[in-house]
Parts: sequence; structure tokens; C-alpha cells
Amino acid sequence: MSAQEGQGRRRLAPLAAVAALALAGLAGWWLFASGGPPEGVVVLSGRLEGDDAVVASRTAGRIVEVRVREGDPVTVGDTLVVLDDDQVKAREDQARAALVQAEARVRAVGDHLAVLQQQLRQGQIQLDQARLDAEGRVRQAEADLAAAEAQLLRELAALGVAEFDRDAYGRLAESGAVSLRQGRVAASGAAQQEAIAAAARKRVDASQGALAAARAMLANPDIRSAQNEAIRSQIAQQQAEVASAAALVDQARARLAEAEAARADLTIRAPFDGTVVTRSAEPGEIVAPGTPILTVVDLSRVYLRGFVPEGRLGEIKAGQPARVYLDSAPDDPIEAVVGRIDPEATFTPENTYFQEDRVKQVFGVKVDLKGAVGFAKPGMPADGEILVSETWPEGRAR
Repeated sequence: MSAQEGQGRRRLAPLAAVAALALAGLAGWWLFASGGPPEGVVVLSGRLEGDDAVVASRTAGRIVEVRVREGDPVTVGDTLVVLDDDQVKAREDQARAALVQAEARVRAVGDHLAVLQQQLRQGQIQLDQARLDAEGRVRQAEADLAAAEAQLLRELAALGVAEFDRDAYGRLAESGAVSLRQGRVAASGAAQQEAIAAAARKRVDASQGALAAARAMLANPDIRSAQNEAIRSQIAQQQAEVASAAALVDQARARLAEAEAARADLTIRAPFDGTVVTRSAEPGEIVAPGTPILTVVDLSRVYLRGFVPEGRLGEIKAGQPARVYLDSAPDDPIEAVVGRIDPEATFTPENTYFQEDRVKQVFGVKVDLKGAVGFAKPGMPADGEILVSETWPEGRAR
């Protein structure tokens, strides 16, 4: 407790004592005038109170409009006060623009990521095709080389036979055993077969070159694989960018929601159905957060706040029937029920070691009125009776 609160409570203590004495005096006068308390009831006096709410702003601002005055009825959700929203609207617009920018960033990064993923898919297809093509070319080149080498062997064998015939027929032609023409034909066949063998040897050389080129193409898939790895690295980087941009979007949305909530707070609405009892601020005033502007009370939940002596507290419990009498209608009781009993004594003397002091203790009791809307209002003095027996005493029935 602060020093100011302590001083405030010390100042209120004498006032509370005076109030207790006044209530006790009123109750005593009422009992004397009525011939004493009736049997089966506990009487109490006090004033009517109601559940109220102080309407205030959650944020600082200048009041633009106050739409109600004292005595005006309000319904829950009704607009009561409107504050200036220029600065809040500017923050909201800024937050919305930041959100739009962040969302555009997410879309741009997402589009780039989609392009890279498409490139990776195409690169993978091309890698598979290149690998199959290179392997096929190598197999084809190997087959071509094998065929060329076999052809070369056949042509070399034929060349050997042609050379033998050339030499043999040449000697026979010189000896006259065969005609000169046969010797020349054999020589021509050998020359022709030598040319054919040379061509077969060149085909073998060409096939070997084609095989070497095909084997060199086996490196192409590795090159394309390296390219795909580079694309994968870019995709990972873009995915990180997407996550970062998404985080910025979440932050922008949170700031926008905060700005929208701040703007909504500038329109103050009725917390429940009730009646305006005080209007503490006017248009044009600048209010700080928590500054009271209006007070609204629920007249449908009016109750009598009274006090009973400690000696009769044991007879009272919550839920007991009660009746309340207004000064304006002393013969027309209002049905009520005990709603609450204070757990501690009120207006307790400083020292309660002696019995004559303890009997001066009183306890606050809340008696809820039923069906008194419109004529039972907070602040009105009233008396009450709490039924502590089976039935109301004779002559006290409504």
C-alpha cells in the first residue's frame, strides 16, 4: 500500500464510522416507528446500488464525438464515443502497405523458385537422356569397330591369297606354262585386293575414332549433373528466401492486426445494456488511456446494499427471500433475494477484546431486487426485510 492510499484510508475511517452510526440511527428510528422488528425477519437499511462500468479509451486521442448524455439508454455494442483516428489510420495504412509489399516479395521469390524447379526437372530429364545416349553411342561404336576389324581380317586374308596367285601365275607366265594374260589378271586381282584391305584398315581407324568420341560423350552426363547441382543450390537459397519472406508477411500481418485493433479501440461501444449516469468528457478533449469518459449502469440489476448486526448474521444466508421498501412507495414492497454476505465485518472498532465492542460490528449484505426496472435507481435510500422463518409474518404479506 502506498502512503497516499494509507492516508486516504485513514481519512475515510471517520467517515465510515459516521456512516455506520447514521445507518444504525435510521434503522433504530424505523424500528421504533414500526413498533419494533417483526418476528421472523431481519431488517436492514441502506441505499440502492447497481452494476456500473466506467467507459474509457484504451489509447490516447482527441474526442471527436460523444453520442450519449446522462439518462440515455444504451444497448450493448452501441457506439458511445468516437476518437480522432488520423494517426492510427496512418499507422494502419503503413502496416497494410508493408503487408502488400511483403506478399509481393513472397510471390516473386516463389515464382523464381518455381522456374528453378522447372529447370531442375528439365535438367534431370536431359541428364538421363544424355547418359542413355552416350552409353548407346559407345555400344554402337564398339560394335562398328568390331565389324570393321572383322572385315579387315577377311580382306587381309583375301589379300594374302591374291598375292600368292599373283606370284604363282607370274612365274608360270614367265615359264610359258600359262598365258601372259592369266599372269596379268592375277597381278591385277592382287592390287585390287590390296586396295580393298587398305580401305578396310581405314574403316577400322574410323571406328576407333568414333569409339573414342563416343566414350568422350560419357562425360556429358557428369557436366549436366554438375549443372543440376548448381540449380539445386539455387533452389535451396530461394527456399530460404521464401521462408524469410513468409516471416516478413507474418510480421506485417501482426502489425496490421495491431493497427486495426488500435483503430477499433478509438470507437468506444457500450459494454452492456444500461443507462448513462455520468458524462465526464466532451468533444475536443484529449484523453489518456484509461481516462473515464462515461459511466453506464445496468438498471435491471439494482440491489440494496445494507448492513445487519453481527448478532443476527447467523440467521442469514444467500438465496433467502427478501423485500425492499422505497421511501417513495413504503407500502409497496419489491420482491428481492439475498445475493451476497460480506465475509468480513464492516466498520469494525479498532479494539474488539470486549463484548460490548464486538456487538457493534455489522456485516454488509447485498439484496438483489426483482422486477424493479424503471423506478428503483441507484442512489435511492431504501429499507429491507430478509425472511429468516418459514413464512412472512402476518400483516407483512404483499
